Amino acid sequence: MVYTLPGIRLNTLPSISHSGADRRSTVAASSSTNLSLLLRKSSLSRKFIAGRSESQSFIVSATEKVIDNSSSTEQLEALDADSEHSKINLDEEQLDEMNEKDFVASPVLVEDIAAMEEVDLVSLFDIDKESEEIRKLSIPPPGKGERIYEIDPLLSNHREHLEYRYSHYKKIREAIDKYEGGLEAFSRGYEKLGFTRSKTGITYREWAPGAKSASLIGDFNNWNPNADVMTRNEFGVWEIFLPNNVDDSSPIPHGSRVKIRMETPSGIKDSIPAWIKFSVQAPGEIPYNGIYYDPPQEEKYVFQHPRPKKPKSLRIYEAHVGMSSTEPMINTYANFRDDVLPRIKKLGYNAVQIMAIQEHSYYASFGYHVTNFFAPSSRCGTPDDLKSMIDKAHELGLVVLMDIVHSHSSNNTLDGLNMFDGTDSQYFHSGERGYHWMWDSRLFNYGHWEVLRYLLSNARWWLDEYKFDGFRFDGVTSMMYTHHGLQVAFTGNYSEYFGLTTDVDAVVYLMLVNDLIHGLFPQAISIGEDVSGMPTFCIPVQDGGVGFDYRLHMAVADKWIELLKLRDEDWKMGDIIHTLTNRRWSEKCVCYAESHDQALVGDKTIAFWLMDKDMYEFMALDRPSTPLIDRGIALHKMIRLITMGLGGEGYLNFMGNEFGHPEWIDFPRADQQLPDGRFIPGNGNSFDKCRRRFDLGDADYLRYHGLQEFDQAMQHLEEAHNFMTSGHQYISRKHEGEKVIIFEREDLVFVFNFHWYNSYSDYRVGCLHPGKYKIALDSDDSLFGGFDRLDHEAEFFTFEGNHDNRPRSFMVYAPARTAVVYKLITDVVDPTPLGQHQIS
Repeated sequence: MVYTLPGIRLNTLPSISHSGADRRSTVAASSSTNLSLLLRKSSLSRKFIAGRSESQSFIVSATEKVIDNSSSTEQLEALDADSEHSKINLDEEQLDEMNEKDFVASPVLVEDIAAMEEVDLVSLFDIDKESEEIRKLSIPPPGKGERIYEIDPLLSNHREHLEYRYSHYKKIREAIDKYEGGLEAFSRGYEKLGFTRSKTGITYREWAPGAKSASLIGDFNNWNPNADVMTRNEFGVWEIFLPNNVDDSSPIPHGSRVKIRMETPSGIKDSIPAWIKFSVQAPGEIPYNGIYYDPPQEEKYVFQHPRPKKPKSLRIYEAHVGMSSTEPMINTYANFRDDVLPRIKKLGYNAVQIMAIQEHSYYASFGYHVTNFFAPSSRCGTPDDLKSMIDKAHELGLVVLMDIVHSHSSNNTLDGLNMFDGTDSQYFHSGERGYHWMWDSRLFNYGHWEVLRYLLSNARWWLDEYKFDGFRFDGVTSMMYTHHGLQVAFTGNYSEYFGLTTDVDAVVYLMLVNDLIHGLFPQAISIGEDVSGMPTFCIPVQDGGVGFDYRLHMAVADKWIELLKLRDEDWKMGDIIHTLTNRRWSEKCVCYAESHDQALVGDKTIAFWLMDKDMYEFMALDRPSTPLIDRGIALHKMIRLITMGLGGEGYLNFMGNEFGHPEWIDFPRADQQLPDGRFIPGNGNSFDKCRRRFDLGDADYLRYHGLQEFDQAMQHLEEAHNFMTSGHQYISRKHEGEKVIIFEREDLVFVFNFHWYNSYSDYRVGCLHPGKYKIALDSDDSLFGGFDRLDHEAEFFTFEGNHDNRPRSFMVYAPARTAVVYKLITDVVDPTPLGQHQIS
């Protein structure tokens, strides 16, 4: 029996003894259409120099030796001088800015701007030479790291800790320069470890210091452990060279299953290579198989489109490829490319954040229990399918971010890194420190030299090989503290961040990976998921910070859930404003009203909190609405707009939430009997709730459509005005009795009336700029499921006189539960007396 993926023919695996067990889904890998496209060959080889760690923190002496590369394979692995790879492009700031559109986001104009919009693509050099150009870049050396004390004087009280942190970082950077040839070379560990192809054969190397013996097994040698025995050097790196066949063909055919068999302290163990680039689960089998992935030239994907310019305002559409189909199935990279990416573009988002890319044997982990860090999930297609998907996103002008998991690893011993060489301390801390009790996963030892090589190379791999434009780093709070942020309430006291509970090794790793990202890929974006509020988080590394571009503003979503449990009368306008604006000066944040977390089974989305079971009966326009539906549709729009308006410099939405997706996410899962005796019922491995009903948002006869139209208009308004990153922000009113919030962003004035029944005529709105204003966005428009209580042709003229600490004002009608954005049309002072203004 055989099973296939496009371009790969795989025999079923004979019975092989394995140790360990793990929860996993038995879902077969999903196939997708194969793309026969050219990719120029690149032979990979660099001299491998290993350092050594003797403790949890990095220690290296000047007398340490490097790996002896004098083997007979060295001469067979010379660099191909003609190597050309499809990689990223750099220095896009030389291009002109897009012309800012004078745009009023009324229902009539939303489609017009989408049609007029041009993709702003840039390229510094030919795309097929980008990888070569990146190799020529040098990452700037560490600076003094002292500017943090100018930015935040309160940090001076913790100078001892911060100086220790920075000196530790500098010591590792200096050692990498001395022993590895610099961070650029160090981050290409995948060119020496794992499988590397040369003109004369294949070399396989694996770091497994705990193993007593090792051999490479697979389809190519009939799984014979005595056929290809590996040799070990003094640093625990096992190696074997397989010469080409007599006809000069590859000794390991493309698509072959491969594993490394090791004699370990825990017994004989067959493991998927740690640096494997692809792994597949056969139908009906539990373990995954490592795949030697090296398709023929005509099947390799060639990138055609350069990266888009880094957006000034980041509007992220968070997506999971596997569950992006409207049908109950695992969707493919190809389908996502053809069906979902154009939808994201039309909605007005400029970035897509892809979840669950790194291979994970347990589907229901949402991709957060990674087993194969260098392999894209085979459920959705091949590596070349993923490249095609990313290339299409770039063609559409979409930045592609990867939800990367470096905070922990699956405890799966069959398919992953756990107990890889038979010890629990190879990649992870040993004992209790190396186990995350809440996530049931293993924790990396960031003070170990080879762990640094592995993770830094992993980040480089996804940016360089697949052309991702940056990362959202998952679980950063768990990394930075030995308590992992569990059962800890951060109050903002700086002693909570800089003390004995801080994992300095982990923080230094984050500094190094941000060095790498921004040094080699200047246009790349790094976002950190940190709930603790760690100071210095978004300050550049050379200034003494951790180096992220954005912090994920997680408190906002929590605040909305907290408010939705209360009566409308108990909502505090000041509380909303405080939560949305409570962030450090100059620190950029990505805000969101809800993400995938709130959509998971066991939790509730904002739409469900607002409308509950009425969503199943009263969302058709030809049926009467209910007070619950009317309230829910109104507040759903208001919550999103005020979050985008005040919450940060970036905005995120999880796919489907833009139209109030009526179903939660429930991954296919079987019944479970936990070790403590508890029984957790499954869902019969059903895919029914592991999909997205985009058809509901598209159906113009359903109220979901109005929510989707509003989200689209909101995104296009931000595209036209970049109000999230505007230099001018002023909150002029937060009235608790009237339940009104008014604020300015550049030449826009936002008016929110959260009152449940009071509408206000002749309501005075303070403003900075004189002139004429018109409605740019109205949540009460019937296109958005509203009641059409405002006249969009009305003009609002300012008059002089202080109001709410603003030098002038204009008069409006503010209906209950509405959000209206007014745009300045002219800058001419209107002399008309107050009583003669037209009020809609």
